[in-house]
Amino acid sequence: MSKTRAKSSDTRQRIVETAERLFYAEGVRAVGIDRIIAEAEVAKMSLYNHFPSKDDLILAVLRYREEKFDALFGKWMGRYAQAGSDRLEAFFAALKDWFESPGFRGCMFINSFAELADAKHPGSQFSVTHKERFHEMLRGIVAETAGTKAAETTAPAIALLVEGAIVAAVMEQSSKPADVAKDAALALIAKTRRK
Repeated sequence: MSKTRAKSSDTRQRIVETAERLFYAEGVRAVGIDRIIAEAEVAKMSLYNHFPSKDDLILAVLRYREEKFDALFGKWMGRYAQAGSDRLEAFFAALKDWFESPGFRGCMFINSFAELADAKHPGSQFSVTHKERFHEMLRGIVAETAGTKAAETTAPAIALLVEGAIVAAVMEQSSKPADVAKDAALALIAKTRRK
């Protein structure tokens, strides 16, 4: 890779990482382009060379956040799985770790969807597909732990429990909603198995 191309790639990444940090902490609408430029220490033209509009930047940030979050969540789950937890237990333990992480402000995808207030915005559409992928991953975990039948009947409800726990954790500033969601999910699965 040429030095110019590498520098351009570094600049783009610095912009995305800065915007992700600011958007997550303060919101996609509250943070302006000038603030991102200042904190990323780039020229305005550099930002616009990479992202023609703030909407393009929002979408790039959400894609970056998904990669970053998925890797981190997978790492947390892996740690619990190595310690002997089944994948569903590992999922809820990782959820609790996320709720206890410094600067936790809930789900960036839920937050962004609400702030953008336009279901047709590319960032809103990406947020919806992110949630679909997240729920599909959760369905797979439930199937692995409790079987395909249990996953078909309980995974949608468990996904709602998880989403509610995320919102409650932010509002209550507590990780306890992860435990409540886990207990409810396990009870739901047990009830399904008894049928």
